[in-house]
Amino acid sequence: MEVVVLFSGGKDSVFSLYNAMQEHTIKYLLTMRPAKSDSWMFHYPMLDLTRLQAEAMGFKHVERKTSGDKERELKDLKNALKEIGVEGVVSGAVASEYQKKRIDKICAELQLRSIAPLWHRDSEEILREEIRNGFEIIISGVYAEGFDKSWIGRKIDEECVDELIKLNKRFGINISGEGGEYESFVIDGPIFKKHVHILKASMIWDDKTSSGYLVADYAKLADKAKSNFY
Repeated sequence: MEVVVLFSGGKDSVFSLYNAMQEHTIKYLLTMRPAKSDSWMFHYPMLDLTRLQAEAMGFKHVERKTSGDKERELKDLKNALKEIGVEGVVSGAVASEYQKKRIDKICAELQLRSIAPLWHRDSEEILREEIRNGFEIIISGVYAEGFDKSWIGRKIDEECVDELIKLNKRFGINISGEGGEYESFVIDGPIFKKHVHILKASMIWDDKTSSGYLVADYAKLADKAKSNFY
């Protein structure tokens, strides 16, 4: 089956792509770019680098803009999918009923199969499996109580997962970030032929909300043996 992957560049969209490759033909990676950072459906940080990720993995990349407004962005997604001749849509949904139901609805209206390889899997299990499979992931934005500046740009490793579990117990955050608590970006992995090399980055931080995100000022693809900014 030919499918399109809803692609944010984050850990779960990349890992869903990785899983979908085992059974389906990946025709495109589709990135929806919201006009504002508080989109209900789509990631915001590091979207400029999704084209580099797609190139590093050898997939065709399509980007479409969306307003980021709660209902309008669903119409924007539907219009984007209408343009792409595929049989199914792969998403990285894990626990968000809001996202999953809306993607399912759009797929049903367009007579496409909705595929969510990670749906309702244990969040901790997914994170540790992503790490074990060799995906190099950084935290690209934080938006919930318990996080501070030190989390932005941090690599997600076993120690990081342990700390996320502690934040879950103390503040109730979703370990996968499915409630928008944090966002991530994948710089390398087993399906990457090149490494996303971030040479210069800056941080946007709001002291009032204690939230912020990473901006990649300059990045390029590099050989895997080359050391990375992170």
